[in-house]
Amino acid sequence: MPHLPPEISPEDLAACQALLAGGSKSFRAAQLLLPRRVAAPAAALYAFCRIADDEIDLAEGGAGALARLAARLDDAYAGRPQSGPVDRAFAHVAARFAIPRALPGALLEGLAWDAEGRRYEDLPALEAYCARVAAAVGAMMTLLMGVRDAPAIARACDLGVGMQLTNIARDVGEDARNGRIYLPLSWLREEGVEPEVWLAAPRFTPAIGRVVARLLAAADACYARSEAGIPLLPRDCRAGIGAARFVYAGIGRAVERQGLDSIAARAWVPGRRKAWLMLSGLRALAWRVGEGAALPPLPATRFLVEAVANAPAPSEATSQGLGERIAWAADLLARLDGMDRRTATG
Repeated sequence: MPHLPPEISPEDLAACQALLAGGSKSFRAAQLLLPRRVAAPAAALYAFCRIADDEIDLAEGGAGALARLAARLDDAYAGRPQSGPVDRAFAHVAARFAIPRALPGALLEGLAWDAEGRRYEDLPALEAYCARVAAAVGAMMTLLMGVRDAPAIARACDLGVGMQLTNIARDVGEDARNGRIYLPLSWLREEGVEPEVWLAAPRFTPAIGRVVARLLAAADACYARSEAGIPLLPRDCRAGIGAARFVYAGIGRAVERQGLDSIAARAWVPGRRKAWLMLSGLRALAWRVGEGAALPPLPATRFLVEAVANAPAPSEATSQGLGERIAWAADLLARLDGMDRRTATG
């Protein structure tokens, strides 16, 4: 394998960050709430996800786009990334953190499912989609934190699935107006809703509300499972991941407050409330490992957990020293304090 320089070049990292500026809420959250040793490689990861999503969307889900992206992955994993800052930066991250190719490969598959407008008959089928577009990213982020244990990866996947289910519950109306439906088709039929008829003229009804409530309950079950994994993470990462758990659950509560109607309006969490939820993530620092950490992975995410378990560990240590941890903690508290004051006066 050709030799890669030990670090992402500042120019390539800056290009990845510029690509994401203003457009990726997930990346902005990582920048704010995670230590910079994680946020920097996350820029390369999210940038590759962005260009993959854009390429598949532009090609309307064509097999050619998926083949081109698969070839780019092959080249990155062979240590000869195609020219361009994103490919070079992602190749560094994949090699340094020993990210199994199956994880970004799963993401590409999920993006292709999105572009082809695939629909899902039941919750297990929907969770298979969530595993690809969200849990795979959660697993990769966990590797960036230097954690590879199967229980931690499984719980990270739980969190990813829960987040994506929440996104779907929040975006029912927006998706329908774009001709897409992610609600489990069997759930709709159980409520007397014919999916094609409803999609032709989407509107809120109590029956749709009951389907959305079931979806949020499934998301909450995933959040509950995920909590046992947070104490398995490095201490300087727990508050950020805890914040993600509370903020996304808060989106679900916002959907409930508007009567489960995410068709007439898209639910949102006010800035002051979001700041409080993010600060709530600090309680994760006190959580202890419990029995839930040993729960088996969801059937839909088992292949991701097994891919990590079967992959070799990275050759270089990615841990940080005590001084950097202390600096990160002080920086996080200062940024959260500033954000809280801004939202309180906004």
